[in-house]
Amino acid sequence: MSAPDLARFRTLCGQFRWLAVFMVASVGAILLLMHVVAPAVHMARGDLRINPDVWLEQAIWVSPALFYLFGVWSIGAALGRIAKGRLIQPTLARALRHVGLALGIGGLLSVFGVTNILRVIQGGVGGLAHFDIPGMTLGMIGGALFLLGRVVDQADHIQAELDEMI
Repeated sequence: MSAPDLARFRTLCGQFRWLAVFMVASVGAILLLMHVVAPAVHMARGDLRINPDVWLEQAIWVSPALFYLFGVWSIGAALGRIAKGRLIQPTLARALRHVGLALGIGGLLSVFGVTNILRVIQGGVGGLAHFDIPGMTLGMIGGALFLLGRVVDQADHIQAELDEMI
């Protein structure tokens, strides 16, 4: 990659990092306002129409989004490190593992965790799994990314051993 191409690539990585920061901050702020600030303001004003059980259920339903936002944050952090000149291979391996775990846990939570936690809270009402195709897809992609991160890590170690031999 030529020097101008590398500089342009790093600039794009830096821009994408800020896009990830914007997405995590804006979506996180909206979720925080909806599920924490607004109910707290209503209760502080004496409006007791907010049922704590309903609030807890909504918080549980939104919990997979926190893992997905962590995945976006991890991508942004990795691209920020690349924009600053860090080596791509170790940064990529770490980012793949973090994003893979975030998507995998978020997907599993979306399909199995949310439904079963709500079953416990509601006294056995509901199914054992939520047929959430996007959650299933993100979980599978997350698992694959985690495994690919391990492969990239192993390739880095093998490359280092080969470099020592030469």
